[in-house]
Amino acid sequence: MRLGDFNDLEIAREVSIGFYLTSDDGDLLLPEKYRPVGVHVGDIIRVFVYRDSEDRLIATTLEPLAVVDSFAALAVRDVGPPGAFLDWGLEKDLLLPHANQRQPARPGDCVLVYVYLDDATDRLVASAKWQQFLNPEPFQGAEGASVQLLIAEETPLGYHVIVNGTHAGLLYGNEVFRPLRLGEILPGHLRQIRADGKLDVRLGQAGYNEVASAAGLVLAALRQRPDGRLPLGDKSLADDVYRRLGMSKKVFKKAIGSLYKQGLVELGPEETRLAVAK
Repeated sequence: MRLGDFNDLEIAREVSIGFYLTSDDGDLLLPEKYRPVGVHVGDIIRVFVYRDSEDRLIATTLEPLAVVDSFAALAVRDVGPPGAFLDWGLEKDLLLPHANQRQPARPGDCVLVYVYLDDATDRLVASAKWQQFLNPEPFQGAEGASVQLLIAEETPLGYHVIVNGTHAGLLYGNEVFRPLRLGEILPGHLRQIRADGKLDVRLGQAGYNEVASAAGLVLAALRQRPDGRLPLGDKSLADDVYRRLGMSKKVFKKAIGSLYKQGLVELGPEETRLAVAK
């Protein structure tokens, strides 16, 4: 059984307060309020296993906001002598000890943390010093590869991100056209692996796929308008392009260029319109 994660366990017996489930670490309780509809003794069910307020192993069918050995942005619910207590979607809050904080946490803060099992106490805890839990090995991926980006921290250059849940990356601010939230998970691609092994990334898909996807969005937007026109063109402001279509001006220009070559649109300095069939 894996503490702090989902496990498939067998229902051993039914009692007045719920089910007892069989595991290698002994039977553990699934309280009645989490009982799935239509299950019986002998069935295998998927549950999340953690420790309750009395440090007893307990199962739940609730979906936590993070599992062991993963990163997540969690809200600080309260602060006490042991540290900050984080809301991770379960009845018992997740402890962020004072020693694991980069700066003092306050109720209402949102903190990016790594969740791990403390060997000394056998309890799940969080650490805001998330950099020390990144994989030190070289990233296994080629430039241009699709990746998943977790927004970890805003910096003067842009955003520090966690790439595929394992490696640090940098998303440059001049390539981002809306505010990004701490903990937001976005699709991206690997722009460059630098000589020092650090990763530069971009949002969205790389190369042709990105342009093809953007061209489809532009075409759909044109077809939705009664006059088949968009007040956006080569001379439009980047902010206007992003506000209307959610893409950078650079990608927009590639998209309308692709549509023009296909004979699907006509272009003006500040306007794009559907081509008239000849």
